Amino acid sequence: MSPSNATDWSATQYLQFRTERTRPVHDLVAYLRALLSATAPRIYDLGCGPGNSTRVLLDAFPGARITGLDSSPDMLCKARESFPSHPNVDFVEGDLATFSLAKAHGDGDGHRGTEVDLLFSNAVFHWLRTPTRIPTLIRLFTSLSPGRILALQMPDNYQQPSHSCMRATALLPNTPWSPFFAATRIGDPSDPSRPDLDPIEPAAAYYNALIPHAARVDVWRTEYLHVLEDAGAIVEWVKGTGLQPYLNRIGDEGAKRGFLDEYERRLREAYGELVDGKVMLGYPRLFVVAVRK
Repeated sequence: MSPSNATDWSATQYLQFRTERTRPVHDLVAYLRALLSATAPRIYDLGCGPGNSTRVLLDAFPGARITGLDSSPDMLCKARESFPSHPNVDFVEGDLATFSLAKAHGDGDGHRGTEVDLLFSNAVFHWLRTPTRIPTLIRLFTSLSPGRILALQMPDNYQQPSHSCMRATALLPNTPWSPFFAATRIGDPSDPSRPDLDPIEPAAAYYNALIPHAARVDVWRTEYLHVLEDAGAIVEWVKGTGLQPYLNRIGDEGAKRGFLDEYERRLREAYGELVDGKVMLGYPRLFVVAVRK
């Protein structure tokens, strides 16, 4: 799920850290095993990326019929390569903000979309701006029939150094990259064109929004601690996700290199070295599972 002002994502860049990025998928799917009783569930993998989450879902539910949705052609190309001619897996291009089960899975009458057993989402809802994030979640959840499940996880790292250093670097005055951020207000939620994402709402906001429509809502937060080689590895990690909107704005390669050098310098200060010279990247994620009543 890419913001509207971004160029296409790079599946290759994203998959540099496939194991680390897929760990929360395994955790969420493990939680779902006790809730999803259908032997051949119909699943939508919203924001499927290169198909790593789709693979975990299929391994956990071998009889499932899964459709992966993503807005990135490069991600979808990689996902299709991972499932050549699989009879129960397909991938479609689409935008989470406008995706409709009635149109995608049914006949447009607003009813047949309720046949879906699970709406699954790995690291995509945080790309939506605050005014549309929870309303989109509620719209999708209420299109499910009773007993069906919505399950998602998303990064909750707005205040982490990995992301605060992006904002601080972009806001530095009189740098070669300053002109490329002059037309946007970084850190100002009223400016939808800015490259930084909106902070995630408190966990209670998701519970309160979903519980009127749900038989149960489970919300939890986990901080993953990833040991990486150095600060440069953190740069490579976020190049595949949150840093990309910043880099897409910088139209000069020299300025872009300068931005990356300064950003990495700040990361070295923020993430102290471990005894073996590596660094530990803290990565908080919010999990939400709701069962439709």
